[in-house]
Amino acid sequence: VQLQASGGGLVQAGGSLRLSCTGSGTIVRDNDMAWYRQPPGQQRELVAVIKREGAVTTYADSVKGRFTISRDDAKLALYLQMNDLESEDTAVYYCAVAQWLGTKWNVALWGRGTLVTVSS
Repeated sequence: VQLQASGGGLVQAGGSLRLSCTGSGTIVRDNDMAWYRQPPGQQRELVAVIKREGAVTTYADSVKGRFTISRDDAKLALYLQMNDLESEDTAVYYCAVAQWLGTKWNVALWGRGTLVTVSS
């Protein structure tokens, strides 16, 4: 079972990028999904979560109002639209299968990351 993120690159501050994530079979469609990121020299952090069927989403405070997580179950894909990017958004972004443990989100499967670099 695999997940693969794509769409990263170099962008100027204030710009936009859209990340995509696809996986083997129907894994993206059948699960709660999340985006995480790991800035240089820092720990991995949760960016956003979207539940199955897309009814509920959750965002880290640092990206609220700027990032949008979405899914296209027909295309078996997960997306992260990132607008008004800041240098602090520079990180490797990972998609993941998420599990709610009652008090926090956990990751059941990590995907391969994609690097986003925001130049100031």
